[in-house]
Amino acid sequence: MKFILDNWMLIAVALSSGALLLWPAVRGAAGGSLTATGAVQLINQEKAVVIDVCEAAEFAAGHVTGAKHIPLGQLANQLPGVVKNKELPVIFVCQSGMRSNSAARIAKGLGYQKAQSLAGGLSSWRAANLPVEKA
Repeated sequence: MKFILDNWMLIAVALSSGALLLWPAVRGAAGGSLTATGAVQLINQEKAVVIDVCEAAEFAAGHVTGAKHIPLGQLANQLPGVVKNKELPVIFVCQSGMRSNSAARIAKGLGYQKAQSLAGGLSSWRAANLPVEKA
């Protein structure tokens, strides 16, 4: 006990640095971990299907070229009709990556085990200078 009292600042620094080391892992679990480059590889090599879960106005303003549009609120009902093969990788995209994380969880619950969310959403896609089309 004396050691803890005498070295409380050292212990606090050790705990803080440990938390900072774990932060990227926690953040990766909360956010999508699929990069724009990784998404392009999945699309080209494994015929991944890109689903944009934004609202209609956002989708019309710009989306990943070739993406199918299913708003997040309608995903559970419409996804089985759009992507019939549950073995295909499915990449979910939204503006920032938050809604697409929810979409990936919903899809995994429906049996799409290769469902992933694009980290950073459409913003990261644009930052990588990848093609965007408007409806």
